[in-house]
Amino acid sequence: MIDTCSDAPFAFGDLQGCHAPFQRLLATLTLTPDTPLWFAGDLINRGPDSLATLREVAGFGERAHCVLGNHDLHLLAVAAGIRKMKDSDTIADILAAPDAQALLDWLRHRPFAHFEHGMLMVHAGLLPQWDVSLTLELADELQRALRAPGWKETLRDLYGNEPRRWSPDLKRKERMRVAFNALTRIRFCTPDGAMEFAANGGPKAAPPGHLPWFDAPERRSADVTIVFGHWAALGLMLRGNLVALDSGCVWGNRLSAVRLAANPNERTVVQVDCGECEGQAAGE
Repeated sequence: MIDTCSDAPFAFGDLQGCHAPFQRLLATLTLTPDTPLWFAGDLINRGPDSLATLREVAGFGERAHCVLGNHDLHLLAVAAGIRKMKDSDTIADILAAPDAQALLDWLRHRPFAHFEHGMLMVHAGLLPQWDVSLTLELADELQRALRAPGWKETLRDLYGNEPRRWSPDLKRKERMRVAFNALTRIRFCTPDGAMEFAANGGPKAAPPGHLPWFDAPERRSADVTIVFGHWAALGLMLRGNLVALDSGCVWGNRLSAVRLAANPNERTVVQVDCGECEGQAAGE
């Protein structure tokens, strides 16, 4: 067993329904009942056991801090009749479960961003013009709308690629869509923050004129540690102010967890192999 007992949070990369590797990873850690568990989104979909994964994370209660990822939102959209299920989806077991409504309600009440201990967790990334305060303001607007009675209409309006740039003058619907796409979908953007959604390879696959969102010059969130997932082709990446957690478990690679010590030199990385959990199709 790996002793990681500490008040420092332990953050997990995208689980995507890979329940067995997640259980193996948990079994390697000595966690107290008070150890905070952070999940960078995409708890479900593409892996073989989305239902068990969602139930387990929800069962951690208040010690689990989970932000919404694009696959989590896709489940909500399918359940709401907004989007159709894809051949590669593995969410039918959730929708057919006797506790489906309770699980969907739990997921719908997760935030889009979590800030604590000087660290900001989102699923995908931030635009260069956003500092922590603005990010949390935009995330709060999204999560309040998704928790409201008219959440289905809100979610329907959030899908779409335009506008691709942030502006403080955007109208509410456009502002929310930009925030939705940045927090749950972004990988590459131009230096001034125009998002690109087609490329999903590693950093060297950046389209002309684009770069990874975290390398944008004068990024206003550079003064805090950003914890994120979403980008399997990037893999596990630790910098002083960046913790990228998605190491491609659903593609048969590895599932990663990082103990988020305040001192970057004291961070602990734990990984398990995911050979039995290879995803069924490419895409976001």
